[in-house]
Amino acid sequence: MPDVFPEFDFQVGATPEFSEKARDQPEVLNSYVNGNKAVTPSPPPHDAKWRYFYNIGDVMEDIAQNRLPKDFPEFEEVVEGWGKHMINGCNTVAEMAAIGMGLDRNVFTEMMKRGPHKLAPTGSDLSKFKVGTIFAGFHYDFNFLTIHGKSRYPGLFAWLRTGEKFSVAVPEGHLLLQAGKQFEWVTGGYINCGYHEVIYTPEVEKKKD
Repeated sequence: MPDVFPEFDFQVGATPEFSEKARDQPEVLNSYVNGNKAVTPSPPPHDAKWRYFYNIGDVMEDIAQNRLPKDFPEFEEVVEGWGKHMINGCNTVAEMAAIGMGLDRNVFTEMMKRGPHKLAPTGSDLSKFKVGTIFAGFHYDFNFLTIHGKSRYPGLFAWLRTGEKFSVAVPEGHLLLQAGKQFEWVTGGYINCGYHEVIYTPEVEKKKD
């Protein structure tokens, strides 16, 4: 496929469904009880989702150069505009976090400069799957911060520090931010990475119809 680049580990261009698989987290999965258990089994299956990676901003030289899908001539303009707004949101939250921890406000944003800030539109073909399909297996994000727009469908679940599972619903006009593993490492565990999964639920089926 012309927009798929496995030679760059799918870090630019499209990632086909059933290419990615979450790391197995048996100890974390087994720590959740009753209604807080994940749908994702251990070991996890491959994710039934597509993704398109695009680097935003001034990145380091060793990062693979962006590839543009030929069938979307407006793609670059749209993702550059949207991506820069999202980076600004992440910078603001990073500064707020630093101030809240009694640190210099720029301590995190300085680390973020010229990093591989990736915009990654993600989707799945709902006509091919059924209730119970795992679109994104139980995982944490490796990066510093993840920022999401509002999805057209439900199915995203996340876990609190207490082990409580909840369905994520982003209000109109809002964005969702999650802490990644790098945020946990750089704060020595003061901030925990957020675990989450994306599932084809009965609610998705109802909205699809």
